Amino acid sequence: MSDAAIEFRGVGVNVSPSRTNSAEGDAACGERKILDGISATIQRGTITALLGRSGSGKTTLLRTVNGMVLPTFGSVLVDGKSVGDADLLTLRRGIGYVIQETGLYPHMTIERNIAMLLEIAGRPMAERKARAADMLRMVGLDPAQFAQRRPWQLSGGQRQRAGVARALAGKPSILLMDEPFGALDPLTRAEMQTMLRDLLRSLSVTALIVTHDLQEAVFLADRVMMIDAGHIAADLPAGEVMQSEIPAVCQYVAAVRRFEVQFDPVQLPETEQ
Repeated sequence: MSDAAIEFRGVGVNVSPSRTNSAEGDAACGERKILDGISATIQRGTITALLGRSGSGKTTLLRTVNGMVLPTFGSVLVDGKSVGDADLLTLRRGIGYVIQETGLYPHMTIERNIAMLLEIAGRPMAERKARAADMLRMVGLDPAQFAQRRPWQLSGGQRQRAGVARALAGKPSILLMDEPFGALDPLTRAEMQTMLRDLLRSLSVTALIVTHDLQEAVFLADRVMMIDAGHIAADLPAGEVMQSEIPAVCQYVAAVRRFEVQFDPVQLPETEQ
């Protein structure tokens, strides 16, 4: 088996927001390129961060992996097979997906949310309950305390943990994450990042994580791909990002480090005796 879990081969995505009639018939109007010839290979068992500003195309690229977006040209391969030729239901059962707002069903218990894929597959109740409990423990939630709660009864960080548990419950070989911690406060976000990094490394899952947070990308990933205006502006081992001389990376690093200015202590006037 090839070491490539995901391959992007000249992937382009165009969108046509409107069409206009002409004497020759319908014609595309205002077509815009979201991705323009992306080529890259994601190795099995690695964590890759797709980094870039809003609108750069990183989420669109992520969604080509599970067929939520189909390329206008080029191809995406998962385990050597074209996504365009795949049965999407079968494909998606082997790919976990986590979004910023978790997507948990509000009327269902956390236990049922986590085991939903197993329920759809017709697995026995006992197996579903056992798997949900195992996954809750894996993401640091006590099943006795959280299994029967509804999503609205959990904090933001707890909901994200449950979302990760659900995405991994079906034992996927690939995990896609789209800004999973963007709505969390800094302390909860840091806790979630540590939990996720340790969990993914223990499971050897191939993970593709969309983020606009440079520090998150470097902390979580083995490799960072910077997407800019539909192109790969940089593709680096995570340990080389902060020292990179690639202009697009330097600009991103400078934006993060603008808060690292050192100030001299304020000298207060002496109090008169």
